[in-house]
Amino acid sequence: MKSIKVVAAIIFLNNQVLATKRSYGDYINMWEFPGGKIEANETKEDALKREIREELDVAISIHKHITTIEYDYPNFHLTMYCYYCTILSGTIKLSAHNEARWLDYNNLTSVEWLPADIDLIQFLQKELENKQFHL
Repeated sequence: MKSIKVVAAIIFLNNQVLATKRSYGDYINMWEFPGGKIEANETKEDALKREIREELDVAISIHKHITTIEYDYPNFHLTMYCYYCTILSGTIKLSAHNEARWLDYNNLTSVEWLPADIDLIQFLQKELENKQFHL
């Protein structure tokens, strides 16, 4: 099975996280945390900064790696490295998504997430329940 490694940004602002709705591919119109594939000879952090700049036209500050999600889709295995981030500069302009929403913790499950992102939502909720959350 093909293996894909990606990075994802959990971008925080005023106790909310940014969710983006895909505008392409097999999972069109499903929600995800923004990010993307790690290119050859690129660090995870550099990939995340590049992907967010390309997808959202903003610069981010990466605060810390929080978890790695492993998920088997029908045609590939996904390894997703997830980071807490904040926006340093810029105004969000969507290029790879058709919608973006700021969700608070009570509304995290109000959108239809990609399967691997559901695992990440469950991780975030557990971290909040255990009061482990902090940047």
